[in-house]
Amino acid sequence: MKLAVVDSNVIFSGLRSSRGFSFDVIQALRQGSFKSVLTAPLLFEYEDLLRRGGIAHLNDRDINEFLDWFASVSSLHEVFYLWRPLLPDPEDDHVLEAAVAAGAGCIVTFNVRDFAPAAAFGVDVVTPAEFISLIAET
Repeated sequence: MKLAVVDSNVIFSGLRSSRGFSFDVIQALRQGSFKSVLTAPLLFEYEDLLRRGGIAHLNDRDINEFLDWFASVSSLHEVFYLWRPLLPDPEDDHVLEAAVAAGAGCIVTFNVRDFAPAAAFGVDVVTPAEFISLIAET
């Protein structure tokens, strides 16, 4: 089964609207088409982003239920080696570290260009649309 790290921008977009490939990524996870990678820092980032607002139809209970579900279907990993600073945005380093720690094949993000150094670790960086195409092929 394909392991992937889903960046917070994809989670936010997928929960904000049921149209688009970000929503399709969340649906693919529900259907068991891939296994998401999760670390504590990544879960905290998801929570922080979702609680900042911007998704009017989600209340605190909805956010808690989503995060609980996401954690329950994810492959949980600890990061023992930090590769910082490596990426242009230091806030993204923990996403790459999660992928490396888990041996994930890819990172799903809208910030593909910012994750260019991931190639040195054998991690592909793809958009949600590209990811949906990849898992549809398998």
